[in-house]
Amino acid sequence: MKLQQQVHQTEGFLNLEILARQIVEGYISGMHKSPFHGFSAEFAEHKIYNQGESTKHIDWKLYAKTDKLYTKRYEEETNLRCHLIIDNSASMHYPSLKKQSLSKLNKIGFSALASACIMNMLKRQRDAVGLSVYSDKFEFYAPEKAGERHHHLLLNHLENAVNSGGSKRGTETYTYLHQIAEKLKRRSLVFLFTDMFQSDKEEAELFESLRHLKYNKHEVVLFHVLDNKKELGFDFENAPKLFFDVETGDEIDLYSENIQENYKKAIKNYFENLKLECAKYRISYVPVDINKNFNKILQSYFVERQKLA
Repeated sequence: MKLQQQVHQTEGFLNLEILARQIVEGYISGMHKSPFHGFSAEFAEHKIYNQGESTKHIDWKLYAKTDKLYTKRYEEETNLRCHLIIDNSASMHYPSLKKQSLSKLNKIGFSALASACIMNMLKRQRDAVGLSVYSDKFEFYAPEKAGERHHHLLLNHLENAVNSGGSKRGTETYTYLHQIAEKLKRRSLVFLFTDMFQSDKEEAELFESLRHLKYNKHEVVLFHVLDNKKELGFDFENAPKLFFDVETGDEIDLYSENIQENYKKAIKNYFENLKLECAKYRISYVPVDINKNFNKILQSYFVERQKLA
C-alpha cells in the first residue's frame, strides 16, 4: 500500500512519511543552519572567455597550453550525496512486535524511521539520497538521486524491510559493505544502521569492510542499534529457558544467570574494539538503545554534528 495513504496493517507499523515529516518539522527545522553540508559542483566543460566576464573561473593551465582564454563551466548539482545502508537480517527484527509506534520500536523499526527522517531533511535541501538493504542477500540498491518519485521509492523499500518479518537467516555484513563501497564512486555521506552481530566470522573482516567504506573520502556514520537491556545486559528471568539464534537456528537450554557475567564481558570487549576501530578511522559511532526516546537519540546526534561542523 502507498505510504501516503495509510498505515500498513500487516505489522501495524506507523506511517513513515507522515511521522518522519512531523519529527523533522518538530526540531530539525528549528535549527539555525542545516546539520548537513554540501560538496563542490561538478566540472562540465570549457567555454571561450568573453571580455568583461569574471576571471575567477579562467583555466590558466589550458591558457598556458593554447594561448587562449577559456573559462570552466560547472553543472548544477545537489549540495550533498547521501547513501543509507540498512541491515535487514533476522536479528534486526528483535524484539518481535505485533505493532510498532514511536514509543515502542524494534531495531529495524528504529532504523527505518531514522532513515526516513534523514531523507526528509535532505529532501528539503534538494539533496541526493540512495539506499541499500541487505540480509542474506543484497535485497535492494538505488543510487543517489533527488526528486519526489525517488523519495517515495525509497520510503516504500524502507517500509518493506520493516514488514518483511525477519524470517531471513544470518548475514555476512562485511560482504555487502564491500559491495556497496565499490558502488559509491563519488564522495558521499554514508549512514549504516546495523546491530553488528555476526556469526562465526572474525572481527577483522567486519572492521576491514568499514574501512573500505571510507574509501574516496566518504563520511561514514554508524548507528549501532541494540536492545541494551537484553543484548548487552542479558537481563532475562533466571528460569530454565530455551534460547535460539534467529540467524543460525541454533538452540540452547540454560539459566540466564549462569552465563550472564561471561556474556556481558565478551560483548563489552567486542563493542569496545568496535568503538576503537571507528575512532581510528574517523567513523562517527552512534550507539542506539531502542528502549530510549527516539526523538532524543536522533536530535542529540544532529545537535552534536552541528557543533562539529
